[in-house]
Amino acid sequence: MKRSEKEHIVAEVAETASRASAMYFTDFTGLTVEQATELRRELRKVGVQYRVVKNTLIRKALDQLSGYDKVYDKLVGPTGVAFAFDDAIVPAKVIDKFIEKHQKLALKAAVLEKQVYDGTKLKELAALPSKKDMMASILGSIQAPLAGVPTVVYGYFALLFVTPLLQRWLFPDLPGFNLLSPGIVIGIMIIPYVSSVSEDAMRAVPMELREAAFAMGATRLQVAARVVLPAALSGVAAAFALGMSRAVGETMVVAIAAGQQPNLTLDPREPAATITAYIVQVALGDLPHGSIGYQTIFAAGLSLMLMTLTLNIVGSVMRRKFREAY
Repeated sequence: MKRSEKEHIVAEVAETASRASAMYFTDFTGLTVEQATELRRELRKVGVQYRVVKNTLIRKALDQLSGYDKVYDKLVGPTGVAFAFDDAIVPAKVIDKFIEKHQKLALKAAVLEKQVYDGTKLKELAALPSKKDMMASILGSIQAPLAGVPTVVYGYFALLFVTPLLQRWLFPDLPGFNLLSPGIVIGIMIIPYVSSVSEDAMRAVPMELREAAFAMGATRLQVAARVVLPAALSGVAAAFALGMSRAVGETMVVAIAAGQQPNLTLDPREPAATITAYIVQVALGDLPHGSIGYQTIFAAGLSLMLMTLTLNIVGSVMRRKFREAY
């Protein structure tokens, strides 16, 4: 190899290392061509670059940076370097899974945020949550507080925050009371309910289906869209049906922010009264007990019950129709 070529490789490795959030130095002794190709492919799927470089060139590249002195004594024998950019933990998971499958490949050292870890720490690194796992955990922790917020708070949030926001940016002529803002807020309010039920349905899909899809070369998106979602379709459909029934039965948000005006319209920008808001308005009004006006709330309540019952039945039917037994 010419000197100019070596200098070019050193510059490339130094530039890649400077951008990487983590580097994993591996010993690929004994790997076949097929196994090496598989390792590169699996790392490439998660956005990790794998490169085989001579130890002397790696040292020269790391000399241009700081904080890698402890790695030098690990650079013995064939070395392949996995450069992680977005998620520092994902390569450890891929390498650990590859070693368990083939009983080949060894981790010499790993560098995460300038901290050097010995190859014996692979299991501990692989057990750490990845960036996506942490994001999922954070989003999941947000759901519980959302589910615990009183609906009165959601109502005033729609009236005092969402409506002025819509008036400022989208609909300058939007009245103070309207159906649009409480509709948006109710949609946000039922997200924890729908997502938690959908998550349970997706987690119930056997892991063997996912692993079989990955073995066929499918990406994470393909596995989620073409394997997990179709298998969990019954539970996801039931979750949306139950979420709709929860939204139809909501009272306080629409009673506070929709205006409680008897207006039959399909335009969400106008004020109107939902069935639940009408029941609240009449029950707290001045109509005498036993009058026809007062008795209408029972007819409205019966209609609401039939609507929610229908949605629940639809959810149950869809769950039974599309359910996959394994």
